[in-house]
Amino acid sequence: MEPALIGFVVIVALALAFDFINGFHDTANAIATSVATKVLTPAQAIAMAAILNVVGALTGTAVAKTIATDIVPQDFATLQLTGAALLSAIIWNLYTWWKGLPSSSSHALIFSLVGAGVASGGWGIIVPRGVQKTLTGLFTSPALGFLVPILLMALLSWVVLRFLRPRTVTRTFRWLQIGSAAFMAFSHGGNDAQKAMGIMTFALSAYLGAAVDVVPLWVILAAATAMGLGTAVGGWRIIKTMGFKVVDLKPVDGFVAEASAAAVITAATHFGIPVSTTHTISTSIMGVGTTKGFRKVKWQVAGRIVSAWVFTIPTCIVLGWVLHKVILAVG
Repeated sequence: MEPALIGFVVIVALALAFDFINGFHDTANAIATSVATKVLTPAQAIAMAAILNVVGALTGTAVAKTIATDIVPQDFATLQLTGAALLSAIIWNLYTWWKGLPSSSSHALIFSLVGAGVASGGWGIIVPRGVQKTLTGLFTSPALGFLVPILLMALLSWVVLRFLRPRTVTRTFRWLQIGSAAFMAFSHGGNDAQKAMGIMTFALSAYLGAAVDVVPLWVILAAATAMGLGTAVGGWRIIKTMGFKVVDLKPVDGFVAEASAAAVITAATHFGIPVSTTHTISTSIMGVGTTKGFRKVKWQVAGRIVSAWVFTIPTCIVLGWVLHKVILAVG
């Protein structure tokens, strides 16, 4: 087997490993609120999320194309650059999983790719449009994730909740939350699995030495499967942070948080914007919490989550840059 092909196979394996880790790292995004409200057991929630992550991953490639073409041009694609970006993102994901911090796998990969790209060809090869699109998602998805559930909760309170007994509200929204959790899992697969598809397509262009404009079917199926398997493994550490430590949740709260976050993520996926499902569901939970009063949200835990977001970008840029230099030196 020729060295270039071996390198490509290694890169694909790393991309699928990243996707798998993304699955168990971000399982909490889809299921933490359902587990916290006891609507679903952890086993039931993880099984549902795994299946719907796969289904969601098969629904499009707009985000994958952003990763494959709009961060670093395929003209500058090399296996070393791709490998450095993936290793950087995997290291950061494992570190934040170990610490129980719901950081962004999406931004870890994208800014690791930026760092490796700068190490390869300088800042001049970075595509401003793609980075701007990513940064737009970075800021708007948490903001919308925070505001939409506040508005939705206000609407529900005005139209429905004030006419129902508390017991009826709980019973009704226990069922509705199963649907919102399914929607959240579907939207997570639709946006997050496409990151692995994009980086594998980028690697394929490096191996072939030519632009690859269409994401191959085998790439889509492989990424969807890896995401689903990773989700099936679960991520209990982060589930505890997201579901139990930010705010006490009831079924109606879980429904509002999940439905709001899933709607924001689905809209971003449609426009090819790689957003963080972690950012979006985290701020949705905080938004729901503020409708109960600011003191109901455990802002100290929220601060730890935000700090992980802030450190992801510079850390992954530096780590991607260093790993690229190391790979070139070793190679």
